[in-house]
Formats: sequence, structure tokens, C-alpha cells
Amino acid sequence: MRENCGEYNPPREGKPEESQEQEGTAVEQQLDESDLIEKTGSIQTQNAKHLIHCLTIIGQVEGHYVLSSQNKTTKYEHIIPALVAIEQDRSIEGLIIILNTVGGDVEAGLAIAELISGMKTPTVSIVVGGGHSIGVPLSVSAKQSFIVPSASMTIHPVRMNGMMLGVPQSLSYIDRIQDRIIDFVTRQSRISEEQFRRLMTNTKELATDVGSVVSGAQAVEMGLIDRLGSLSDAIEALYALIENGEPRYPDAPENK
Repeated sequence: MRENCGEYNPPREGKPEESQEQEGTAVEQQLDESDLIEKTGSIQTQNAKHLIHCLTIIGQVEGHYVLSSQNKTTKYEHIIPALVAIEQDRSIEGLIIILNTVGGDVEAGLAIAELISGMKTPTVSIVVGGGHSIGVPLSVSAKQSFIVPSASMTIHPVRMNGMMLGVPQSLSYIDRIQDRIIDFVTRQSRISEEQFRRLMTNTKELATDVGSVVSGAQAVEMGLIDRLGSLSDAIEALYALIENGEPRYPDAPENK
């Protein structure tokens, strides 16, 4: 009588199923990260001493009006939800903000700057290329700010686009917007209000505009930016904030 020993399955060539699944997961993760960079200009590091989130503010800060598709823009409707998610995510230990911006929408830029300044998450900003116009409040919004030696910052009065009524109330409105920006910058940095206003209203430097352009070293010397340094300096400072700061969530098990 013949015994039924079952069907013989020869071994598959190539890698085991578990290894194939791990490779598939790694590829999916890389695609997700690429999609995150493309859509929001941000990425999270994984294999690092501390898990930090990298956020880029580049080109022109886009606010209530959609800019031309030829412009490099940072959309505030992308940045604001990202900041909320970073602040809530317990796995993210720090945030590094890399800026190379020409400025843009004043209210959108100031809104992003206020959100960054109010975060408990350790934050460090670094200006590369330029931190111009509304990029100045964004640059100083982090707990520590850096600028590379080759970068520059343009400080000028508020500009208005579109129709404007020729009445005293229009000038008063612009003055109040400038006061909000000056108040924020002087609260977040070591520059005095008098010096910042002097830079903003300088008429002897820009050929077709009012304002000043300061180099990286000058921005540090006048107290607008905390330190002159590179990317590694900024990351080292962020690690120090993470390790020496108070825990963001005192109720977490590891802090009890």
C-alpha cells in the first residue's frame, strides 16, 4: 500500500521571503521619504544619535495668493500642519530649519515664525544663501539661530502689492505691520529696536530701494543671529538642546 507523503516543494531560488519583505519595506520607506521631500521639502532622519526633523523654507513664502508655477515657493498651508505634527510627535526630538528665502507674504511668514517660536520642541535655524525680508523673522524664530559666512540678509520696510487707497489710514496700517515685525525680531534676538529700524530705513545702500543688506558676520556682530557656523555646528547645537533641555513630556514613562 502506497503512503501519501504530501507534495514536494523544491526550495525557491534567490532570497528568503522574509528578506524580500524587508527589502520591499525599505523601498517603500525610501519612496515615502522622496514623496515627503517633493511635497513639503522636509525629511526625518532615522539612523542618527537623535531623531530630528529637517524643514526647509526656500524661494518665496507663498501666502493667500498662489504664485507663478515658475517660482520656487514654500507654501504656508504645508508648513503649518507639519509644525503641529512635529510638536505632537514624541518620537521627534528636535527640529532643524534651513532657510534660503527671498521673503514673500508678510502675514504668512510671520504666522510661521510665531508658531516656531512657541514650540517646546528644541529648534535650531540656519541661513544659507539668504534670509531676506520676511525671512528675517523666520531666521530668528528658533531657539538658536545660525548663519553661514557666505549668506546675507536684506532688511527693508514692508512693501504692499495691489490697489492702495491714498489715505492716512493706509500708511498707519503699514506702520502697524512693521511694528509687529520689529517687535517679534527684537524679542527673538539681541538686536535693539533702534538699530533694526535704522537698518530698515537706510537710504544710502540699496540703489533702487530703502533698507540694508548685512553679511553673515555682520548679522552675528549686531545680535540679529546667534552664531556663525555650518550645518554640523547647527546639528551639534540642536543635540545639546535636546540633551540638556527639560523633557517635553514630563508624564512619559522614561521621565518618571
